[in-house]
Amino acid sequence: MKRLFLLLALVPVLWACTTRVQYTTVEIRDPIRHYYPILQGQELTVNIRMSNTGKVPLVVKDIQPSCGCIVLENDHEFVVPPERSMTVTLHYDSRKNVGRVEHSIRFWGNISPSGMAEMRFDVNVVPDANYHHDYEEMYDKAESTSKLKEYLNQSGESSTRFGYYVDR
Repeated sequence: MKRLFLLLALVPVLWACTTRVQYTTVEIRDPIRHYYPILQGQELTVNIRMSNTGKVPLVVKDIQPSCGCIVLENDHEFVVPPERSMTVTLHYDSRKNVGRVEHSIRFWGNISPSGMAEMRFDVNVVPDANYHHDYEEMYDKAESTSKLKEYLNQSGESSTRFGYYVDR
């Protein structure tokens, strides 16, 4: 009798687990970007606008940048209703790169057809003239710059906004 009751109680639970999430279509605004050159050590803010163009909610489970130098501002799961958009903000730290750098950001979720959407960007990181700093000097320079901004009560946002262009 207990086994029969347990089996009958378990059937609705197993039935609910078979529900599948439907796929939806997305559109990333300017999926391939070319940012203007920045100086080594500067931070580049990348705002990605993703629109849900399908008829079911978009659930973004994971966002994977191609490099550890790219940090996601809000690290959580995103749910976007149909016909709505979301903006994802990432910060690229150029302290350890020199020259032309290419990166990609992959969005994983119920995205048609493969479950993944991708955005790519490149930027030219220009070093200081005739002198290459070692990592300790770059770290000290970044720390002193952030302390100076705190002291002067400036966000520094205007210096970190760089434009980009796309291929048409």
